[in-house]
Amino acid sequence: MKVIGVCGWSGSGKTTLIEGVIGALKAAGQRVSVIKHAHHRFDVDHEGKDSWRHRRAGAFEVIVASDRRLALMREHEVERPYSVHELIAELTPAADWVIVEGFKHADLLKLEVWRAGVGDAPLYPADPYVVGVATDDPARLPAATGLPVFRLDDPASVAQWLLLNGARHDYVSPL
Repeated sequence: MKVIGVCGWSGSGKTTLIEGVIGALKAAGQRVSVIKHAHHRFDVDHEGKDSWRHRRAGAFEVIVASDRRLALMREHEVERPYSVHELIAELTPAADWVIVEGFKHADLLKLEVWRAGVGDAPLYPADPYVVGVATDDPARLPAATGLPVFRLDDPASVAQWLLLNGARHDYVSPL
């Protein structure tokens, strides 16, 4: 499988860009999985549902499955941060691409999403894992770069770049 991180500050447009890249990769015959960094107390379950009740009762893991999808929820009694590599290892190897959203400081190749109006400092000048930048205004990038630069509103060009440089993104787990 091939892995690319997509990093950037909140409000920069990561999710919207990733949606478009997923669609373009899928149209090119690729199977895509996504790992998304979330806030501490996120929940995919709903109060009162059987699975929520099982978790509340103390189950360590609950799998909810149908003939169309499977969801695994795992509860930890104490905070237990996962490395991005541990999360990649949780995925089935059937994906052609894994897109990792968030995990700004992970040690994997990343595309930075930088929006001029957000006002946060870019990561690309100091992060050797950033291999490209997607932005709403290339002329306003705060530091010159020799990295590929993409427009945020052109996810197809990002997907094409990934496909053309796929070997560079072959994932080898450090675990």
